[in-house]
Amino acid sequence: MSDATPTSAHAAGPASPTPSAEPKAPAQVPPEFRQKVLERGRELYRDLPWRRTRDPYQIWISEVMLQQTQVARVDGRWQRWCERFPSVDALAAADAADVLEEWQGMGYNRRALALWRAAGIVSAAGGAMPIEARELVALPGIGPATAAGIRAFAYDLPGVYLETNVRSVFLHELYPDAVAVPDKDLVPLVEASCPADALDPQDDPRTWYYALLDYGAYLKKTLPNPSRRSKSHVRQSRFEGSHRQKRAELVRLLLGHRSAGRRGMDLVTITEELSAIEAEAGRKKISARDVAALLEELEAEGFCHKTGGNWSS
Repeated sequence: MSDATPTSAHAAGPASPTPSAEPKAPAQVPPEFRQKVLERGRELYRDLPWRRTRDPYQIWISEVMLQQTQVARVDGRWQRWCERFPSVDALAAADAADVLEEWQGMGYNRRALALWRAAGIVSAAGGAMPIEARELVALPGIGPATAAGIRAFAYDLPGVYLETNVRSVFLHELYPDAVAVPDKDLVPLVEASCPADALDPQDDPRTWYYALLDYGAYLKKTLPNPSRRSKSHVRQSRFEGSHRQKRAELVRLLLGHRSAGRRGMDLVTITEELSAIEAEAGRKKISARDVAALLEELEAEGFCHKTGGNWSS
């Protein structure tokens, strides 16, 4: 259970958690909390490439890439993506296989397809990224946090940007002794703490959330990850040998054959190559029946298609 109320950022000592069926967050956060976060944000500011733009498309790409992916990996890949697909219209016009190819190594492939599908919708509507949150979350792959990030970093508009680093700061500073804190307790605090406008360039939505992100990243490097005390924290399942891993390998195989100029792969060849990968990793070979089931699953989601007896991306 979470604490009934958050603790002040400069409380004299730790408070014992008090169980409460319906915890109530205050309408305002302690002013010393905001002051501390802004100070730490100035000290810890990271001059990341996607922070040097106000282009909502490029910021959207960075927000999706940064989901469960280290900043060091995104730096470089984000620039390459923006060079290959420099606009919403360019992404929408690209072949889905090209988008998947560029995404390799950046996490879930479904995020790349969602980006491509969303770009198609935006491009068809004129090519301008939406500003309103309700229009952003209506696009494939964009949830409330991503929408809030686009609005804050591209348009300097307030919103509830609750992602892992932001969550870590609120848990560390305002719930230092609580466990299993639900996001519904944090949302009012995040909303109340965000500046309502961009009148003060030292304390606008963009600056505020950058400060939270950088302070949260610092906390996660120097302390046991505070976000583990969130009720929403889920330990990611093992990837190697999993169903997800086999799907990812299949997509890579199909993309590899496409890059080599081959016209698809038949089931026997796919099974042999995927089994070789599994065997090299010390796992048992995979049957043609299981490979066929995986391919049909991927086809239903738009990752590949079958022409005659051959499969291709």
